[in-house]
Amino acid sequence: MDYLKQYRSFVNSHYVSGGVRVTVSVLAPVLIFNFYNQLPIGLAIALGALCVSITDNPGPIHHRRNGLIVCNLIVFVVALVSALAQPVHWLFMVLLPLLCFIFSMIGVYGARATSVGLAALLILVLQTQHHYEGLDILYNALYLLAGGTWYILLSSVLYSLRPFKIIQQSLGEYVMATADYLKAKAAFYETGFTYEKNYEEIFRAQVSVQEKQTLVAELLFKTRSIVKESTHTGRVLMMVFLDTADLFEIAMTSHQDYEKLHKYFDESGILAEYRQLIYTLAEELDEIGIALKSGRPSGYDKKIDEELQEERDHLKQLRLKELKPANIDGFISLRHILDSIENIATRIRTLHQYTSYDTKLKKKKINTPDPEEFISHEAIDPQLIIDNLSFRSNIFRHSLRISAAALFAYIIAQFLPVSHSYWILLTVIVILKPGYGLTRTRNFERLMGTIIGAAFGALILYLVKDRTAIVLMLTFSMICAYSFMRKTYIVSVVFMTLYLLLMFHLLDPKDFKAILTDRIIDTAIGSVIALLFGYILAPVWEHEQVNIYMSQVLKDIQRYYQLISSPFTGKSIDEREAVFVRRNSWVSLANLSDAFNRMLSEPKSKQKNVEYVHQFVASTHMLASHTATLSYYADSLQPEYITDEYLPVINASVHAMQQSLLLIDGSVKTDAVKPETAQIRLLDQRINQLVKKRQEEIQSGQMETQTRKLLSDFKSITDQFYFIYKIAVDVEKISRQLSAISHEPSAVSRELPANSN
Repeated sequence: MDYLKQYRSFVNSHYVSGGVRVTVSVLAPVLIFNFYNQLPIGLAIALGALCVSITDNPGPIHHRRNGLIVCNLIVFVVALVSALAQPVHWLFMVLLPLLCFIFSMIGVYGARATSVGLAALLILVLQTQHHYEGLDILYNALYLLAGGTWYILLSSVLYSLRPFKIIQQSLGEYVMATADYLKAKAAFYETGFTYEKNYEEIFRAQVSVQEKQTLVAELLFKTRSIVKESTHTGRVLMMVFLDTADLFEIAMTSHQDYEKLHKYFDESGILAEYRQLIYTLAEELDEIGIALKSGRPSGYDKKIDEELQEERDHLKQLRLKELKPANIDGFISLRHILDSIENIATRIRTLHQYTSYDTKLKKKKINTPDPEEFISHEAIDPQLIIDNLSFRSNIFRHSLRISAAALFAYIIAQFLPVSHSYWILLTVIVILKPGYGLTRTRNFERLMGTIIGAAFGALILYLVKDRTAIVLMLTFSMICAYSFMRKTYIVSVVFMTLYLLLMFHLLDPKDFKAILTDRIIDTAIGSVIALLFGYILAPVWEHEQVNIYMSQVLKDIQRYYQLISSPFTGKSIDEREAVFVRRNSWVSLANLSDAFNRMLSEPKSKQKNVEYVHQFVASTHMLASHTATLSYYADSLQPEYITDEYLPVINASVHAMQQSLLLIDGSVKTDAVKPETAQIRLLDQRINQLVKKRQEEIQSGQMETQTRKLLSDFKSITDQFYFIYKIAVDVEKISRQLSAISHEPSAVSRELPANSN
């Protein structure tokens, strides 16, 4: 791992800029009001700013601003209501689980709504520590409102000063995620590669790219200065996004039969050279991503062009030496791979130019795509809440779980002889998540981070006595805590604990030991409660709902394949519809991959049929990859490649997918149907004729002929159809196994179908 690159990427990311923004918004009122001997007011304002900052996730400015305003008002209302109810214990014990349920359920509306709910629950928890009376209740709520307003103003001013910064940072993250995807693809060229391991990396990389692409698309297409005003910077950022999206598509549409390639060419070393070249291109993308985030231009490494020429020469020499009828398909694949690598290198060269924001780039015309190709619109429909009021809904179970755990934690805290018992409740609120795996991870990270942070805090206060030095360390700890909050949680907790201990030490140096003890004990108790209720009110286990994701993947890929394959039989397609169905297939694959990863984080006893699900995920990913590769040929299809002879293999593939869908849905039990092989292999006759003609040309010394190009393209197209059919049959076998397990577990064979490639 390149730690220097990781550091450069992180310090220029929106994580750090967000951490600095939150730190300034929290520290400024504390320092100012402390100067005037009004520290309690400063702390209340700082708390309001902190709560509102929780919802300031990256996104279009109007979404951020609306979220901040709504959060500020909710914090104000919750502070009033909870402070009024807090003196009456039975009333607060009714209010606590009720508000926990409400503010957890709003998570159905997405990440920003979840953040608003978390901010409200944070204020609710902290009200258990303070007892306000009379007008102090109103004053405290107003101070919180003032703090939230102060943060909104600060965030708005910073945005107006650098309106494109958040887009540049998010775009840099998107480019670097694409680089990770390229690195995952490069692993297929390693000798002795394993599909299982490689596809796990592909799954993770694809989910990451999909998430970051969606965020950048929202920022670009919902920002007026880019969509309407067409500023130079906005145009450049749009070009970067479109070129990166095209580059990612090239990487997806270059799927090959890697096992066969290794069989043919491992000894030649050319695959290892391809892998290194792809990895070098990924490193270039990393540099572009960092340049975008930092605002500094990057430069293209011209050695890449020399390496590309060397690979062209190597392939030519290898073809002269090793080409024979048995491996002609392998050489066709090598040429297509190298073409894709050169295409990616060309786009990377252009992306480097974009980072300079040279005004000459204005001359380049861009066709702004339809935003619907990249973003989706989700209205805040009250019916969504109603539809989720069911034990089949994971968010409903989570809301019940957090309500019950919070009430239990509050009751337990009343009987403990600790002065900061609200930390127990706070730990429960922060740790409990809808997914079991994330809750377990957060539990461990919260506990370990607290212990490590407490140890560092004790060491620092033992060694450092100067008050100014402690304040500087506190400031640094705050920046780190809020910077790592959304990046690496355990690191965030370490610095969060450190800065809290330093802060309490500055407020009351004599009480440090008690605070240190309370922090560790309360966090441990909260962790135990969170873990306990995670089992008592268990979430919907992934094996109970993974069929939903599997079914959707089959529907989307089948539609995608039917649309992409139609031009090869002479039918025209709507380009906009093609983009739409392709996007749906990749989104549904990302959702399935994410669900599978969540399944792996659950208890072993709940990981039912995990080997079959993994095989299904890998196979459907290959199915989509080969379909995407087929779309590459469909985009520039010549008349000589259009024939009805594709119909038998197309129909057989669609039939296998339909059978798989029926089996996964459990709507009907089907018997295996074997299409006639002779019909499916009609294309082989034409290929054999071309191969024979090409052999004759090679024997007579004719290397570059029309037959070579015709054979290369036609065989590549035909191979993709055969790959898709073979994988579709494998998916059907896996689906049949899964169906048999769910209906007749005792009679099921445990043999998995072999990998398609």
